[in-house]
Amino acid sequence: MKLSIKIICLFIAFSLFIGCRPSVSSGQVREQKQKKEFIVNFDFDKIKERGFLTAIMDNSSTGLFIYKGRTMGYEYELLRLFCNEHNLQLRINITPNLKEAFNKLNTGDGDLLAYNLTVTKERKKRISFTRYHNLQKQVLIQRKPKNWRELKLHEIEAALIRNPINLIGKKVYVRPHSSYYDRLVNLSDEIGGDITIVPGESNAETEELIRMVADGEIDYTVAEENVALVNAIYYPVLDIKTAVSFPTQIAWGIRKDSPELLSELNSWIDKMKKKTEYYVIYNKYFKTSKSALKRSRSRYSTINKEEDNISPYDALIQEAAKKLNWDWYLLAAQIYKESKFDPDAESWAGARGLMQVMPITGEEYSVKDLFNPKQNIFVGTSHLLWLQNQWKNKIQDKNERIKFVLASYNVGLGHVQDAVRLTKKYGGSITSWEDVSGYLLKKSYKKFFTDPVVQFGYCRGEEPVQYVKVINDTYRIYKDVLRLEEPTASLVNRHNFLSLT
Repeated sequence: MKLSIKIICLFIAFSLFIGCRPSVSSGQVREQKQKKEFIVNFDFDKIKERGFLTAIMDNSSTGLFIYKGRTMGYEYELLRLFCNEHNLQLRINITPNLKEAFNKLNTGDGDLLAYNLTVTKERKKRISFTRYHNLQKQVLIQRKPKNWRELKLHEIEAALIRNPINLIGKKVYVRPHSSYYDRLVNLSDEIGGDITIVPGESNAETEELIRMVADGEIDYTVAEENVALVNAIYYPVLDIKTAVSFPTQIAWGIRKDSPELLSELNSWIDKMKKKTEYYVIYNKYFKTSKSALKRSRSRYSTINKEEDNISPYDALIQEAAKKLNWDWYLLAAQIYKESKFDPDAESWAGARGLMQVMPITGEEYSVKDLFNPKQNIFVGTSHLLWLQNQWKNKIQDKNERIKFVLASYNVGLGHVQDAVRLTKKYGGSITSWEDVSGYLLKKSYKKFFTDPVVQFGYCRGEEPVQYVKVINDTYRIYKDVLRLEEPTASLVNRHNFLSLT
């Protein structure tokens, strides 16, 4: 009996102890964690000094995707315009996982989040938001009845959820760490009943969940109305008319300690909203249904998750790249730059086919039909291999050597060798493309193209320098979007990250 009384007393004391401890709400816990989060100090002045801005994005119909070798996307096109205005290179960090994306932003692996991102109070505690691009409602994505084409409108309506209260007890799958999850939690409170909210896998993209609804794998998900509209073009079986929120702001996210970048972006957005170009880009991706449908169904579009082709010539490119010991995405990027994968392309100077080979070069390899993809790639890569051998013993670093090879392919070996001689004469590094390309640019000035060390005269150097840059920008995006594994490093601490330009 005495033992029982002791146990009861101990239990009461423990309960009082717990009860006297200060309570900590989930919001306070989150706030404490946020206070401890490391946020790198890297604002617009340092971005300008570094020379590039890195956007953290996903592969989607609104963010960034590849279509027939071309990099496209609403967010991507806007970011390119901003970077062009500020003479910055745009780099992309593809990250499907939103939680990881926020971490990357604050630790310096990127400068900006471009995700069709909803502005929320909770997110504003952690990051800053630019002026909003547009206002969007969140809508329920659901499937029409199986025989919906044969039904009358009122019969279809009867089979669909139109009042959010009817979501009580239903499973709704959403992207984890998204505003959709938070919205459904609040909606459950508002309608006085529980919605079963199921977060998708950590790397689940909203468009993948929409596809799963269309295919019947899940019944419901949620997305912003603009994203829903694009995907409803791809999947006519989807219904997207039921709103689950009031209009919300869609904006870009940046680090809290980047006021200069925020100011520059806001100023640019305010200015762009007064231009027709801004709305042309929006309509291109959200209102041009025929073009969107064509892109979604193409086997050469990364929007089509069932295909992973860049062009009809991928197999030929892969085989040729092995001979060069190149990543085939790099060779594909060069061919896209040369011809946009058009085997019938012909330049004003007479260069032909996929790799824009001159007839005289074709004759050197006994090939006459340069419009034949197989023969054209054979000649083009044979010439690249020859150029590679010319630079092999001079440039030890493979990435640097590739830049010299590409420039030589574009403008001729002699002009690049002239630039090397000028670089040596004026004290630069003859194995650094950054140094040599500077003197290649100067070969359009009389002082330099008449220099005694120059053997091949005048050269419009801007073209080969830009050629190398564009190819390698495209190459980086191909790798990122097509999920080729790549070593990671902080872009703040490693300024030459993935730099081939």
